[in-house]
Amino acid sequence: MDKPSRVADALLWSIALPGFGQFRNGKYLKGIVLILLEFVINVQSHLNQILISSFHGDIRLTIAQTDYQWLMFYPCVYMFGIWDAYKDAGGGTKPYAVFPFAFGAFFATIGVIYSRDVLGAMWMGLAGLAVGIAVGLGLQRSFRARAAARQDTD
Repeated sequence: MDKPSRVADALLWSIALPGFGQFRNGKYLKGIVLILLEFVINVQSHLNQILISSFHGDIRLTIAQTDYQWLMFYPCVYMFGIWDAYKDAGGGTKPYAVFPFAFGAFFATIGVIYSRDVLGAMWMGLAGLAVGIAVGLGLQRSFRARAAARQDTD
């Protein structure tokens, strides 16, 4: 299998469930750890109930169901699982490639923190994720441009 297909496979399997991309890459111990973390955080935070309530538009119920102490871990575990599988498959070789993943995790966590006041954990988490990925891509572009400019002057 060529590198782009391998990278895409790992990325997409990790989006489906943290740990699956690691299994795809032959990193079984990391895959098991991520799947276990996914399962524990999912159960403790009531994530499946939150998803169902959110899709039904019952934000008050979503907020009541959420265990925020556990759910705050989820964006970081999720985005790390995606980044790790992507990197192990051969992606992310350019400088600052981690920025969209790291900033996505950070802003998604911030979204979860503020979700009690607005849209509930799922929607605010996803909104934070989108903002974080956009910020990460913007910073990535800026840092790469600065690095290229420095190389041109050297």
